[in-house]
Amino acid sequence: MNKRIVTFGEMLLRLTTPGNLRLQQAQSFDANFGGSEVNVAISIASYGGDVALVTALPDNPLGRVCLLKLHEHSVGTDGVMMMKGERLGTYIVEKAADLRPATVIYDRKDSAFSRLKPGMIDWRRAFEGAGIFHWSGIDASLTQGLADVCAEAVDAAAALGLTVSCDINYRKNLWQYGRSAEEVLVPLMRRSDIIFGSSGEYQKALGLKAPAFNLKSAAERIDVAEYAAYCARIAERLPRCKHLFMCMRNAITSEHHCLEGVLYAGGALKVSRTYEVNNVVDSMGVGDAFVGAMLYAEQNYADDQTKLDFAMAGSALKNTVVGDYNMVSVEEVEALMNGAGVEMRR
Repeated sequence: MNKRIVTFGEMLLRLTTPGNLRLQQAQSFDANFGGSEVNVAISIASYGGDVALVTALPDNPLGRVCLLKLHEHSVGTDGVMMMKGERLGTYIVEKAADLRPATVIYDRKDSAFSRLKPGMIDWRRAFEGAGIFHWSGIDASLTQGLADVCAEAVDAAAALGLTVSCDINYRKNLWQYGRSAEEVLVPLMRRSDIIFGSSGEYQKALGLKAPAFNLKSAAERIDVAEYAAYCARIAERLPRCKHLFMCMRNAITSEHHCLEGVLYAGGALKVSRTYEVNNVVDSMGVGDAFVGAMLYAEQNYADDQTKLDFAMAGSALKNTVVGDYNMVSVEEVEALMNGAGVEMRR
């Protein structure tokens, strides 16, 4: 029986302008919930995995709705703290439209999650029955206190023998408390066993110039030797990392994306097929869908190539799902892996 996967991160209220309206045109918003580590947890649960979220929510009606949503998606909530007098973080999204990119406006200051400090979470209790702990750079970007909580959690997970999973998740607009992403994230990445990121995020964190990803069709492939050499340089900087993942996306227009992924482990590079999606419904959470699928695959498939293929197929399918989190089944992902549903990318 697989051990539980524990994720740590903030649950947010997402407000999206209807259709393709700009913010100044909107008179109402479509409301749902998200947040990177929440998205990862819900993806894992949708595949039937045992997963729990550690977070802090305001002890008010919005916070209680968040709890209901987590229960609805079969995510464990024993590690959720309800805090009085605090607010739920929000973000507003203008979806991409043709040549206009998406716009995201964060409103997270003084949220319940942002008030967390070291010593407030009983990590030994949170990790009971767990085999994997997943955190992301978004957690560490919000406050010095949260960066310290991430370090506390990573150390506790390692001491208990858990596999530590990290998504670099670099968001430029969130780093506002006086420390850089590089100085905070790199020491934590060096204590992680599995690392996820785009090529640009690895470049930002480690200062290693990344190969360009400019594929425009499913018929094109990356230069394998170039990516193998790049991943080898990253691995030299992160000697504890056993599995290094890189998920690339080229947004040709808002509805036409090409995606491909690589896995570097044991000095060898595995490469996925290229996915071309010509009808992107919602690209928010595509990277989180990759992480969620990969962590599920880590526990359920023995072969590294199969793990990567499952993760990329799950990520590609997220482009067809409205909202932040991926709600697809193992059967749907495996069908796409095995060639079914190819019409979605023609």
